[in-house]
Amino acid sequence: MNRFRLKVQKVEQHCLFELSWGQAQQMVATLTDSPALAEHYQDWRRIYLSFYKTAEIPLFPTSPIDPGLRGRKIIGGELVPAAIDWHTKLVEAEIKLLNEFYRWLRGAELFEIRATLARASQVSDRLDLVLTCTGIELARLPWEAWEIGADFAATGAIRIVRTPATIRSDATFSARQPRGRARILAILGDDTGLNFQTDREAVRSLDTVAEVTFVGWQPGQTAAEVKTQIRDAIAAQPGWDVLFFAGHSNEAETTGGELVIAPNVSITIHDIAPQLTAARERGLQVAIFNSCSGLSIAEFLIDFGFGQVAVMREPIHNRVAQEFLVQFLRGLANRQDVHESLRSACRFLRLEKNLTYPSAYLVPALFCHPNAPLFRLASGWKQRWAQRFQSLLPSRLEAIVLAVGIALSLSPAQAVLLNTRLWMQAVYRDFAHQVPAQTEPPPIALIQIDTASLSRARLSKLQPIDRRYLAKLLDRLTELNASVIGIDFVLDTPQPEDAALQKAIQTAIARHQTWLVFGAALDDQAVEVGVHQTQIASPAWSLQANIDANLEYVMLPYPDEDCRQTCPFTYLLSLVHTAQLHSTDLPEPTLHQTANLRSQLLDTIDAQRPPSQRLTAVRQLHLAPISIWAYDRFGQHWLEPIVDYSIPSDRAYERISAWQVLDANQPPANFSEQIVIIAPGADERLGMAPGEPDRFPRPTALRYWQPQTYWLTGGEANAYMVHHQLNQRLVIPIPDLWMLAIAVLLAKVVRLRRRSPWTPKQHLAGLSAATLLYGLLSLQLYISAAVLLPWLLPTALFWAYRLPALKRQPHGQLH
Repeated sequence: MNRFRLKVQKVEQHCLFELSWGQAQQMVATLTDSPALAEHYQDWRRIYLSFYKTAEIPLFPTSPIDPGLRGRKIIGGELVPAAIDWHTKLVEAEIKLLNEFYRWLRGAELFEIRATLARASQVSDRLDLVLTCTGIELARLPWEAWEIGADFAATGAIRIVRTPATIRSDATFSARQPRGRARILAILGDDTGLNFQTDREAVRSLDTVAEVTFVGWQPGQTAAEVKTQIRDAIAAQPGWDVLFFAGHSNEAETTGGELVIAPNVSITIHDIAPQLTAARERGLQVAIFNSCSGLSIAEFLIDFGFGQVAVMREPIHNRVAQEFLVQFLRGLANRQDVHESLRSACRFLRLEKNLTYPSAYLVPALFCHPNAPLFRLASGWKQRWAQRFQSLLPSRLEAIVLAVGIALSLSPAQAVLLNTRLWMQAVYRDFAHQVPAQTEPPPIALIQIDTASLSRARLSKLQPIDRRYLAKLLDRLTELNASVIGIDFVLDTPQPEDAALQKAIQTAIARHQTWLVFGAALDDQAVEVGVHQTQIASPAWSLQANIDANLEYVMLPYPDEDCRQTCPFTYLLSLVHTAQLHSTDLPEPTLHQTANLRSQLLDTIDAQRPPSQRLTAVRQLHLAPISIWAYDRFGQHWLEPIVDYSIPSDRAYERISAWQVLDANQPPANFSEQIVIIAPGADERLGMAPGEPDRFPRPTALRYWQPQTYWLTGGEANAYMVHHQLNQRLVIPIPDLWMLAIAVLLAKVVRLRRRSPWTPKQHLAGLSAATLLYGLLSLQLYISAAVLLPWLLPTALFWAYRLPALKRQPHGQLH
């Protein structure tokens, strides 16, 4: 593409033409002024104004009223009787004007200039001629209609764009980075005598390729309010690519032009210069003024540093302006550049609408900064997808907030957030009266060897605990008909008192076929190490299972784990108890068995016909594969069921001190319907090893129910897990990271809703209500559907995305 520059300057009775191009190449010619041309122009203008003020133009399809000219003060064009055929007169005046214009420009003095342009157009697909006219008389002439190459059979297109004689701005256009999605600010001015419905719909037609925001006067606004609204909108972050104005306007050489923005309220281009500066620095490239007499507006804005400004050189009828705008924006939507769009709109008016709107095609003009590339919306499906993708990319502030959210969602802070959320759930349960009913007896009896029990028994051996004491407890529980007993101690090393415990175990099995499940630890090869590695109990008539657990998450088998090699302690207890209740052919532990008892148990359950729904549900409890993957890769507990400490402990289990079980003066209990778990209490002397007590700070949810208790023991956590498995109460937490992604997408979707009738305050109130509603919904879903939806991080991220957008948006126009 070649670019030539042509300056036309009137000097007394002559016009000086200066053509320049390439590497300082230039050509000068002087043409005698044509008084007839000025006279024909004035005649044309007078008849043009008379026609559009008196002719009955067919209503635009969406126009409910007969609109008028988009200008307040029209010089010339007096109102005359409608009997005169102004249409014919206007056509004749146009012909005379153009004939004289072409005759003047075909003067011999301009031959070399025209020939040079014609030759250049023949070797290029397109030639742009940047025209500068000094003096308003020259600027008003229809230079865009000049067919420069007609006398030379030029085949290439010669496009004429205008530029002012004075450009003082040092704007640099090459450094500007294109947006992923064009942003258009549409200012609708005073609509007195006009109708902007078509303008609004035409601009909205760009919704699929651009982000459009409307701003303008609303009934009840004061002059100061509407001026402030428009100024704030122009300077709003993150900036605009296109500024559009529809309404009344007038030329004003000293102030750059006047825009009527409300009834009897005007604002000059000079008044909004600071805001235009801010908008230009943020990427504003194009201004479109679909209003009257915009020459001074265009020259001022190009001088100010704008890339392109499209204006009407003359007063323009409202319906003509609407027809032009529809075609112009259609060209932009079809990815034509701003100059091609204007030329195609003018061509439409000349070829399709000249009988209805004579001479209208002569009125539009495009002014360009010589160094500015012509604006064009992104083209092609790749660009459209790139725009959509880029619109989802975070800004710098959003990226910082998102990074903080991701870091928190993957950090140990998750434990703190989960602890707080469970406290909120406990409070909500209490106030909503959704605490589970208390059963008598609770499904689990937790026998704790606590400080009082140790004191009464006067035990001196605590690490490991004296197994004669465990034997006494086991004998007493056998007397009290306990059928399933879990021993939450790892008995993996022989001790002198093992014989007493061995005798108590064999007695329980011989007399009552008691199911005994012993705790075990996992070694480096993931092999269970516990009582079966000693002579105390045999795998043929007792069970052992690992007690390695996180107190915040329910212990469940791995996806590929069938529990024959390793099995979680609480899961095996739940499975045995459920099998006792719902299986008719369950094997009974006896001292005469030789086969592995755990294998017999699992084989019986898996082969049961017909299968018990309750037993099958417990048997099928496993961790999700994604939970294992997330923990192995990132140390995250994605979709791993949590221990629901929002339930009061007395609804899950019955806590009994060991000394009360052994005290003959205590009322006798019947443990036949319960799972009995013998476990260390909160005494610091008991635990896996010296100095490692089996106690932890009590979750705040439990402290809500029992403020006086500080410690949570491993036995209590296990009792909760057994309760959850028996009752299928497995609360699945949705990962914060997933909800952060949804929050970001939701914030972007809200932002892409480019038109909203809400004010910023209404929008803020709506977001606040939605946040509260989501919070209540998440609290209830936790109880009703056993799903934990994170609240704090996703909502904080959503607000961090939306608050800056709220501050940027002008009143009543929200994204």
